[in-house]
Amino acid sequence: MATVLIVDDDSTMTSLLKTLLQLDGYDVMQASSKTGMLDALQKQRPDVVLMDVFIGDADGLEILGELKGSGDHRLDMPVVMTSGMNLAQECEAAGASAFLMKPYDPERLLSVIKNQLEGE
Repeated sequence: MATVLIVDDDSTMTSLLKTLLQLDGYDVMQASSKTGMLDALQKQRPDVVLMDVFIGDADGLEILGELKGSGDHRLDMPVVMTSGMNLAQECEAAGASAFLMKPYDPERLLSVIKNQLEGE
């Protein structure tokens, strides 16, 4: 069973996403901050990361750049970025595997995650 790490400081959004993903058969990890995300990544490596661009204590694009760079926290799994603003180009330039603009259709989210797991 694939694991998705949700990184979002909106607890309502995180709760809804967690329920949706679990209903579709995914294991779900959650983090609401950069520190929480790094802690979660040390405990278990998810198959996909779903991260909001705007996280309370940090900029998701900066985090993405660090994670896709060459440091201790380098990620080798897909990262799907989300935002209420159209930041697709910025996210892709920073290393995102995909971008979803909020609000997005639940079926679209599941499709994007499935495609990332299949390496598309």
